[in-house]
Amino acid sequence: MQHSPERSRSEISAALIAVVVGSALLAVKVIAYFLTDSAAIFSDALESIVNVLAAALALYSVILANRPADTDHPYGHGKVEFVSAGFEGGMLLLAACVIALRAVEQFWQGARIGEAKIPAAAALLITTILVNGAMGFYLVRSGRRGGSITLEADGKHLLTDAVTSIGVLVAILAVKLTGWKPIDPIAAIIVAVYVAITAIGLLRRSAAGLMDEQDREDDRLLRQILDSHVGKDGKEPRICSYHKLRHRHSGRFHWVDFHIMVPRDWDIERGHKVASAIEYEIELALHEGNATAHVEPCEDSDCSICG
Repeated sequence: MQHSPERSRSEISAALIAVVVGSALLAVKVIAYFLTDSAAIFSDALESIVNVLAAALALYSVILANRPADTDHPYGHGKVEFVSAGFEGGMLLLAACVIALRAVEQFWQGARIGEAKIPAAAALLITTILVNGAMGFYLVRSGRRGGSITLEADGKHLLTDAVTSIGVLVAILAVKLTGWKPIDPIAAIIVAVYVAITAIGLLRRSAAGLMDEQDREDDRLLRQILDSHVGKDGKEPRICSYHKLRHRHSGRFHWVDFHIMVPRDWDIERGHKVASAIEYEIELALHEGNATAHVEPCEDSDCSICG
């Protein structure tokens, strides 16, 4: 089962919108930072720089991932989505370190936040929160609908950005109300920790995909399908047993292979038809994938199918 051209265009459009919106929001946050010289707003703006870089790579990754398999890439180009997610996670981790260093510096040297411009900066932040939240939900939904880890990761990053912006907004308003400026760098440190946790999650998921870690939900689904065909009480087409089930992702695309045992007196054509039927059922269940069955003669003398 292949990815539809309509869905591919939809994903590319979503990634392109993310680049444009991310660039505009970055400009807004930079303005808010220059208005206040706030460490917390600096942390938010730095995260937005990562947003724009990640969105640009996500756009390239989605375009590449939607290309069909070719001679040089017989398993397709889907792995680039895990690379993209890993890059985003690495950039976020770097941003978290920079944010933390600057926040600690301001905490010890004295916060320099300008209170007079806080209301204007707060208004700008509220705008970015609303836009980031809406864009994040849109990308996560698009990514999950199409199985794109790149769009889903980018959407979660934008939602993370919206959450950190809320924290920054609360911090600068608290400074305005209390006059206690150390709240600003303390908020920046909290943002750094939150960004780092998000980054580590993305890096773990990227590494799992690149190393072909078995997906537990996929494994449960595949075994449920294969088990339903085993034995005399199984549904048609029935098989004696199966083994050597393996599966992995190439981005959104699933690759599955397994061995099925059938009665040894079956001819090649009958075994092939049974294998093809089960392969097709698996591919329908996975939406985008390729299943390959290897047919073997049953060696169990007590097999209910052979008997």
